[in-house]
Amino acid sequence: MAKLKNMLDFDLRGKVVLVRMDHNVVKKGKIKDTMRIDATIPTLLHIYKKGGLPVLMSHVGRPYDKKTGEFNISDEDSTLPILQYLEQKLQLKGLAPVYEDKSPIVNVSPIAEAITHLKAGACDFVYLPNTRWFRGEEAKDESSNAMAISLASLADIFINDAFGSWQAHCSTVGIAAQLPSAAGLLMQKEVGFLSKVFEPERPLLAVVAGAKFDTKIGPLSSLIKLADHLILGGVIYNAYLCVKYGIKIKGVSEDDLVQARMFIADAGEYSSRIVELPSIIESDSIEDNSSWRIRHLADLVPGTELNYVLDAAPESFADASIIKLFGDAKTIFVNAVMGYTALFGEGTKAMYQLIDQNKTALKLFGGGDTIQDFKELLPGVFAKAANNPQYYFFTGGGAILDAIQQGSAYGMKPVQALLEN
Repeated sequence: MAKLKNMLDFDLRGKVVLVRMDHNVVKKGKIKDTMRIDATIPTLLHIYKKGGLPVLMSHVGRPYDKKTGEFNISDEDSTLPILQYLEQKLQLKGLAPVYEDKSPIVNVSPIAEAITHLKAGACDFVYLPNTRWFRGEEAKDESSNAMAISLASLADIFINDAFGSWQAHCSTVGIAAQLPSAAGLLMQKEVGFLSKVFEPERPLLAVVAGAKFDTKIGPLSSLIKLADHLILGGVIYNAYLCVKYGIKIKGVSEDDLVQARMFIADAGEYSSRIVELPSIIESDSIEDNSSWRIRHLADLVPGTELNYVLDAAPESFADASIIKLFGDAKTIFVNAVMGYTALFGEGTKAMYQLIDQNKTALKLFGGGDTIQDFKELLPGVFAKAANNPQYYFFTGGGAILDAIQQGSAYGMKPVQALLEN
């Protein structure tokens, strides 16, 4: 049986511990939400407790343009706000290696100098620049291996606590091959809860929405075979309705229709597990919500042409069959914002309220947008849910969907790199 190598089993005394976090919470130089940072603090405190010397790193944004091969390195994608937050939160002194120019990082000498200060007690932790500022982070050539070797040469142990960073990059996979490596406390916790999706108390109700079908078709094709019931939302649901009922919805691309056909064909006998929300919101514009109407699936006939469908109608979640479905569920997995923009949030709000009415189910929420919408639409309910053991909020939605597509909580390549052989 697969088992993660555990940081609790490592002797950290006097060791330089290189820790990959998922602190991708900075936008235009400011922290959007501290949830992902706060979730990793237990790992950091454990390193201190065991006498380790923490060197932290995370990616922020997408400074590397894969199409042009160019780096756009600016203060807007800096990790400095994260360092400053940790200093204030924990009353510790952090140190950031100094790089004067804005070119991709190859030279690790400034990092080595910062670690020297850490060993001398001049600071409490070091926080590296954005890992995506490094030449080899997302590279497919020798520069990736060179980066891994260079950073590994400065540390004794590697800890991966970045569940949300599921891509097989240098800082998540490459370094793990160069050093004794283990999973951080958050990584272990998240993988444990993800296992409850693969081995759920049934019935398992899954709700997934998205703006593009192509990014979800793989996970959805796996999830429909895993869940007892699957509810779709967003453009994914719109494309599904177009194919299933022979209607047209404005804004649904031909590519989305192709993907929807593939999904329905792949679902085969499992298609009966798809639960259709009976009412949707049609709008004349995506720019405002002044001209909208409720449309019922029962009234749609082949050839019907709709304007933009931008939300699930709240009335859907007042339907007796939908209420029963949510009420009977023992595990609810949610990676979904039902509305297209912040102007259309009533369907999402109604769904979250219905989920909260089920007091016995384990409720698993994944994805930054999903959690952010919950927090903004129902702040009081969210505050209670955050301290309720029947709820769990994952720090990475993409990571969960990748694992589901791979068919295992241990399917992600960064996690595989930490498995005991």
